[in-house]
Amino acid sequence: MRITIAHNNNAETLKVVAHLKNALEVKEGVVFDAKYPDVVITVGGDGTLINAFHRYENQISSIRFIGIHTGHLGFYTDWQAQDVDKMVDALFLREPESAKYPLLEVELVTEANEKKHYLALNESAVKRISHTLEANVYIDGQLFENFRGDGLCISTPTGSTAYNKSLGGAVIHPRLKALQMAEIASINNRVFRTLSSPIVIAPDQWITIVPNSAHFVMTVDGSKLDLHNAKKINYRISNKEIRFDRFGHTHFWSRVQSAFIGGKDDFI
Repeated sequence: MRITIAHNNNAETLKVVAHLKNALEVKEGVVFDAKYPDVVITVGGDGTLINAFHRYENQISSIRFIGIHTGHLGFYTDWQAQDVDKMVDALFLREPESAKYPLLEVELVTEANEKKHYLALNESAVKRISHTLEANVYIDGQLFENFRGDGLCISTPTGSTAYNKSLGGAVIHPRLKALQMAEIASINNRVFRTLSSPIVIAPDQWITIVPNSAHFVMTVDGSKLDLHNAKKINYRISNKEIRFDRFGHTHFWSRVQSAFIGGKDDFI
């Protein structure tokens, strides 16, 4: 089994990484391979896991992820630091079985009709920093609305609990291969009208954003791209998926309840 460990450099994280390496080294058949791993174990938080995802996104179909969180609660990270030995034992005692989550495919088309492709685990947003964004929004190639406001956010089901949720979007179970678009501070008056509500589209549909501005910003999982003279951006559910080892993978609604509502002891 080829394994690599991705981590941040916090003091607590480095202690966990050292313990994890020792626990793995005594297991027969373990090869540490950062180039072509079978399993990527992340130690840190969701940011660490998202960074690891993008590092290996070209190999995503052959990799399984396991997340150990240190510090703040991680939505993608199932295991706690004190459970490292239990996680390692489970990894070698069971046959690989994965929970699969859909990803977002982003296709940027330039004015010269060049196409650039990106993959997102959480979301992609289109914004203007100091001015209002104006853009035509198409669904399946048909004009849906003319948007004016701070921006638009397109998210995956797992990403629905991230930036999308702060925009008032719905939380969607990851078994539903659906895209969600949420508006960021839209302007609605007698001149400019939008639906002014998040929308969820089917897995065989796609969203196209055609900006009316020569310069705007596109983010992919928080990474910012300054774009000039982009023609359009197409969003659809990717045919690729991210896989998490199921043996310690928390039930989705338990994750949501734990992350945003809290345990029973938190209720009065």
